[in-house]
Amino acid sequence: MAANRIICTTNDVDYIAIRRAMIGGARTVNDLKEKICVCGECEGCKTELPIILSTVCGCEKVSYDAVLAAIKAGADTVEKVGEATKAGTGIDKETGEPCGRCKPLIQNMIDLGR
Repeated sequence: MAANRIICTTNDVDYIAIRRAMIGGARTVNDLKEKICVCGECEGCKTELPIILSTVCGCEKVSYDAVLAAIKAGADTVEKVGEATKAGTGIDKETGEPCGRCKPLIQNMIDLGR
């Protein structure tokens, strides 16, 4: 899991706020601008937002597209997505404990189908 850090330096928006917005359905920079006021223009927004938005599980490095493909192929629970992609099955590199912090995002993706 990525450590919490400021991503949008213009508006002081951190990584965790971005992930929470994604759990709430944000999928694009414009969504993040509306939900949590990232500027979309500072260096952090330009370099890090595309990476954050394209990744669901940092521990296992599972992409948004891979999770979405698993859902479209019939994985209709977080556990089935994990079986198909390894998302949500990783070990937190800082604590050595099972992570699973991406599971709410995976569930949101299942619920919304996107």
